[in-house]
Amino acid sequence: MAASAKPRVAILISGRGSNMASLIAAAQAPDYPAEIALVAANRPAAGGLAHAAGHGIPTRALDHTAYPSREAFDAALQAELVATRIDLVCLAGFMRIFSAGFVEAWAGRMINIHPSLLPLFKGVHTHEQALRAGVRLHGCTVHYVVPELDAGPIIAQAAVPVRPGDDPDALAARILVQEHRLYPQALALVAGGRVRLNGERVVFSDGLAPADGALLSL
Repeated sequence: MAASAKPRVAILISGRGSNMASLIAAAQAPDYPAEIALVAANRPAAGGLAHAAGHGIPTRALDHTAYPSREAFDAALQAELVATRIDLVCLAGFMRIFSAGFVEAWAGRMINIHPSLLPLFKGVHTHEQALRAGVRLHGCTVHYVVPELDAGPIIAQAAVPVRPGDDPDALAARILVQEHRLYPQALALVAGGRVRLNGERVVFSDGLAPADGALLSL
């Protein structure tokens, strides 16, 4: 990557890609510090591919069922990322667990958004988990990807109150609004060099306090 070039970002999706759409929209601003250079999906029918193509972004569909192993799929995806000269990877509803080797190859250069305030409620069905637990705040987290699922160092979070009478769908809808705000801001921090991974810790650049990165919305 040339010193003056914006980091080239690949977004990985499995479905409609609503967070992908928020990243694409943000990156259209001239001063946004990243370029969306590729959208790839592990499901050829993923609706987000058409949205990305409509914005002139190259797309790839790699059907994970066509590969004999997790490692074989990861190797094919890695080849696509290298061929497209990708600098950063954003997971946006990508419903695949990577092999440890793939994650390690992208250490400090791959981020994910998860619909809970990690370290609470890892995995799936996070809104149901939150309601069962009776928490009063729920939200979303952008974090670096590490081999352990949903365990990477946290870059930014946004929270919403859990309201009386909430069901999983109502809670999910309010949190999705925050996801669409938070993910572009977090990617901008990473792509702009204001946040980086140092071992197991997120380091903020001079002039940016951790509180500024941990964006909290009520």
